[in-house]
Amino acid sequence: MPQLIVVALVALALASCQGGPGAGQEAEPRPSQDSASVQVNDVALPPTTGRFDYQLGVAYELEGGLDVVVRDATADPAVGAYNICYVNGFQTQPGEADLWLDGNEDLLLHDAAGELVVDPDWPDEYVLDPSTQALRDRILGILGPVLTGCADAGFDAVEIDNLDTWMRFTDPSTGLIEQADALALAGAYIDLAHEAGLAVGQKNAAEATTEGRELGFDFAVTEECAAYDECGSYTGVYGEQVLQIEYTDNLPDGFDAVCADPDRAPLTILRDRDLVGPDDEAYVYQQC
Repeated sequence: MPQLIVVALVALALASCQGGPGAGQEAEPRPSQDSASVQVNDVALPPTTGRFDYQLGVAYELEGGLDVVVRDATADPAVGAYNICYVNGFQTQPGEADLWLDGNEDLLLHDAAGELVVDPDWPDEYVLDPSTQALRDRILGILGPVLTGCADAGFDAVEIDNLDTWMRFTDPSTGLIEQADALALAGAYIDLAHEAGLAVGQKNAAEATTEGRELGFDFAVTEECAAYDECGSYTGVYGEQVLQIEYTDNLPDGFDAVCADPDRAPLTILRDRDLVGPDDEAYVYQQC
């Protein structure tokens, strides 16, 4: 890859972890000593009590504050909370296609006809191809600065999204990812995050919680495990170290039933699908 492209990519990745919603606020890099977070393997795990929010769409403050919050890598951490940084580790972010198409298209998954593969649910996201060590190393070279930038910005942890690509892209004709290759890339992310002092959360992939735990994930973040009756797959492996988000448009038995489920995570919330802010009429936020 030409040197100028490398420099530009790294600079842009580092910049993505600075500024964004809430820019200018000073964030505490770690929760206070009286929080419920615990220290394991030199990283602080999320508290299992308190107030939790999932703020990928818009970063905002809540009256009374937060104890645990997930925000995008482009946002600032919330003051006084345990902050988890969202990183899309297996697909491209919307609006960032040029990072990959300009000199790095071979890092993207292609189908049998040689066409680029996009996520059918997120058509502005290409899928990364972790099929060889060389490809994984180059992917890490681009996204690694995003992870370390989260630590530099004051986040306590990262969640790595779209680990489950190997379960969604299983046919060479439409794009194929092997589980071993996806887990190998996940392991590289985990090692880098731990070196930066960040805990790492497994995002979804209920079928691979045991493998994920053995790989080194410290906690889990699950979307809609109640809707799909798979919460026990997370809590059975990660215990109380699970953060659970349900969405209003896929709630078969209502949120009261979710909260009554003995397998649910200690910190379980209900959010609107687009994760809008409180000023939007579509905003929904409830916690068990």
